[in-house]
Amino acid sequence: MAWKVLITAPYMQPAIERFRPVFVENNIELLVPPVKERLGEAELMEWVADIDGAICGDDSFTARVLATAPRLKVISKWGTGIDSIDQAECQRRGIAVRNTPNAFSEPVADSVLGYMLCFARNLFQMDLFMKQGVWEKIPGVTLRERTLGVIGVGNAGKAVVRRAATFGMRLMGNDIVQMPADFIAETGIEMVAKESLLRQADFISLNCDLNPTSFHLLSEKEFSLMKPTAILINTARGPVVDESALIRALQDKRIAGAALDVFEEEPLPVNSPLCAMDNVLLAPHNANSSPEAWEQVHRRTIANLLEELRKHHR
Repeated sequence: MAWKVLITAPYMQPAIERFRPVFVENNIELLVPPVKERLGEAELMEWVADIDGAICGDDSFTARVLATAPRLKVISKWGTGIDSIDQAECQRRGIAVRNTPNAFSEPVADSVLGYMLCFARNLFQMDLFMKQGVWEKIPGVTLRERTLGVIGVGNAGKAVVRRAATFGMRLMGNDIVQMPADFIAETGIEMVAKESLLRQADFISLNCDLNPTSFHLLSEKEFSLMKPTAILINTARGPVVDESALIRALQDKRIAGAALDVFEEEPLPVNSPLCAMDNVLLAPHNANSSPEAWEQVHRRTIANLLEELRKHHR
């Protein structure tokens, strides 16, 4: 009897045919529902009744969903973040949860540096003016003149810091994990309290996981501490930022701008005030974009799935 595996990861679905021989060889029947961004709780419950495994994106594998999946043995996450999976309930039910750590550190770090350069050099504003027939020299700064604060100095955060160090930026970091001495020596980063970082940084990059301690890590209080010239960059998870508080901070000019790849609600509603702000750069949760990284994650995610399924002999 074949294993049944649900594939809801939107990045993997287009590549399924290339990997179908691997699934056939391992006697796996695939279920591939239509997915735009992710499946919610009710949508998942229509598919999980008799599955043995899942390759998922940011789908809502809640306790209710898991209760309707009695055969489920493994959830193999395409990517790193597993905040949409009820890990405690999985542990209680003996369901393995696997992911691909450090999957997208390099493309995410490139995105962060790209955002900083766009704001520091006013590239988008000058492009817009030129296309409107306005010849105006807008003052810019070099990154060397600015301080970067990184909240969450894990794999992605370290990749951001290493890139910024080559530009000669002053570097500040905040993390609950102690940094290796060789990394501090290599980059010159100062590890400080979050409040100190918020008060001093010109650019603030969020690169932390989403968990109960990081939910709305930045809200009204935190925005009040930031410089009025500061730029927030979030390539981590949307709910790390209180989006309503961010919108108010931008509208009231308590901070100067933001670059956002992730949002509390995805896709971002078209009527969000963020869509009308010329000091905000927006992207559709795409900082992981890299054909090389995607291919590696395809293979690692399948390997994780097979490794767990093989522990259950038929």
